[in-house]
Amino acid sequence: MKLLRLAPENTKFPFMRFRRVSYPFSAVLSIISVLLFLFVGMNFGIDFSGGTLLEVQAKSGTADLSYIRDLSEHLNLGDLEVQGFGTPADASIRFGMQPGGDAAQQAAVEKVKQALGDSYEFRRIEVVGPRVSGELVQQGTLGVVLSIFAVLSYLWFRFEWQFAIGAIIATMHDLLLTVGFFSITQLEFNTTSIAAILTIVGYSLNETVVVLDRIREMMRKYKKMPTDQLIDMSVNAVLPRTLMTATTVFLALASLVIFGGQVIRSFSLAMMWGIFVATYSSIFICSPTLIYLGLRNEHAGRAETATSGRP
Repeated sequence: MKLLRLAPENTKFPFMRFRRVSYPFSAVLSIISVLLFLFVGMNFGIDFSGGTLLEVQAKSGTADLSYIRDLSEHLNLGDLEVQGFGTPADASIRFGMQPGGDAAQQAAVEKVKQALGDSYEFRRIEVVGPRVSGELVQQGTLGVVLSIFAVLSYLWFRFEWQFAIGAIIATMHDLLLTVGFFSITQLEFNTTSIAAILTIVGYSLNETVVVLDRIREMMRKYKKMPTDQLIDMSVNAVLPRTLMTATTVFLALASLVIFGGQVIRSFSLAMMWGIFVATYSSIFICSPTLIYLGLRNEHAGRAETATSGRP
């Protein structure tokens, strides 16, 4: 079992000593993520931007991607995005909304079918209109916001108010950095990406609550210990569990990236990034927040003064 441990037991790493570096560093990354979202934007899939997705498979040999791309000059469908995925015989074709409504969109699909002829089998055809995509944006945003407020309410009653604020700051940090990840990598942002974000929120809160619960346990046990030392002890106590959980989930997601195919690749890559960020924030963002919010500092100060005044 010792060979499987990623961190030795009874570590005494001074995590809180780095809070003056981790907070400015994370603040800069969060600002960069917001700027990337505003000025670069994300690669919205047809779930949010509207359009048509066709997945085809060559009946013999491999899919000729260059030939399919050349069709865009003759079909007059605007930007035609062609990608290979899965096996060499598979290809995906995407194009945006056509002027003229649903009838024009269906006519565009028929054009692509006629151009490819009998050489390809159409395995999936998905058409999303602008009204549906707008509703998906609103519902997805509302779902993320409501989940955060629900967790805030739970943590406010379950722990001290400083714990709730620290957890929310860490969660918002993870969300911003995930949005920046989508902006800088230009991975397709679709409904599975919303699922990835909600999963990252859940994982981040789980890791944060584990740390906070150990801090609260240590507060009851060591009532006169300064806050920064108590938090360091708590984080070191859960460090083997945190690293083991993050590593096993990361390896499972890596297998999905390698063998899962193009359909869930954006979800898997976003989750891998989210696991890394959530583990980092539970230690270097949420925990130092308790110090900045004055958790037990006043009590610890009185205890230290009383102790130093004794003969």
